[in-house]
Amino acid sequence: MKATFLTDTNAPLIIKEVETPAPGENQVLVKLAYSALNHRDVWIQRGQYAGPKAGLILGSDGLGTVVETGANVDPAWIGKMVVINPSHDWGDNPAAFGDQFKILGNPEPGTFAEYIAVNAKYIHEKPTHLTDTEAAALPLAGITTYRALFTRAALKPGEQILITGIGAGTALLALQYAIAAGAKVYVTSGSQDKIEKAKSLGAIDGFNYKEENWFLKAKEATGGFDVVLDSASGKGFGNLIETAKPGGRIVFFGGTDGPIGNIIPNKVYWRNLSILGTTMGTLQEFRDMLAFTAEHQIKPIVDKVYPSLSDAQQAFDYMHQGKQFGKIVLTNQ
Repeated sequence: MKATFLTDTNAPLIIKEVETPAPGENQVLVKLAYSALNHRDVWIQRGQYAGPKAGLILGSDGLGTVVETGANVDPAWIGKMVVINPSHDWGDNPAAFGDQFKILGNPEPGTFAEYIAVNAKYIHEKPTHLTDTEAAALPLAGITTYRALFTRAALKPGEQILITGIGAGTALLALQYAIAAGAKVYVTSGSQDKIEKAKSLGAIDGFNYKEENWFLKAKEATGGFDVVLDSASGKGFGNLIETAKPGGRIVFFGGTDGPIGNIIPNKVYWRNLSILGTTMGTLQEFRDMLAFTAEHQIKPIVDKVYPSLSDAQQAFDYMHQGKQFGKIVLTNQ
């Protein structure tokens, strides 16, 4: 089969012919139709992510058809189109993953290939309301944002939420989930065009983080936020604290802007704020995410679809430029 490989840190992705995996006990073999990029793929290529830095088939999101089953797996799965849960071996504690936790695509072989063998407990039938590319774009962003919003931040109907960095696939799905849950959604971006697009999807308003003191303007305009959802971290994280209401929750799942700094402690403890980290989610949260997505007929926003695995490096470069509004999808051929 063809697979897209990372051979070394900062090296261009290459296509290699490798042996098609055989499904082991409790596994299925999936012929992948589409896969989707996440920022973690770019971070891995650039050596900015934990785990192996070379010899990897990247990719955490995938949609395909089950073509073979291993021992102890119902052969009725054969021929079904499925999405793959990329959050593996979470462990027994729903509050935090255990020592065996892995994310598909690092260290396990990922979805940027023609086939993948995975444990059958990680496959789910494709939601019927989604197109193939929308379904491929759902898994990682879906589980990440669902847990962040509803398990960690406990978002409630009527609450005000600020979602930073709108345009990213996770941020857009968070916007859609929060609106479906009855929250009042505001966004940030460095692009006014992206803010306007978010408003067309149901955001009440947005704030350009490139403007001086944008966070003070946001708090003045809204009265502050019950929940703030962030994936950038960095020195600007302290500004998010300024926007939170007393008792507010700030939940984050990324660090694209580097270490968090400039936090004034009394602005956290005096106002009883909660700062919450989150990563991926449990098997039950993935099932709950799929049910919520289907119940509310939510469709991930797809920005661009590339025609083949050979276009992976071009897709990575496009993601790194930060111009996308939604998910970037590869055709697995």
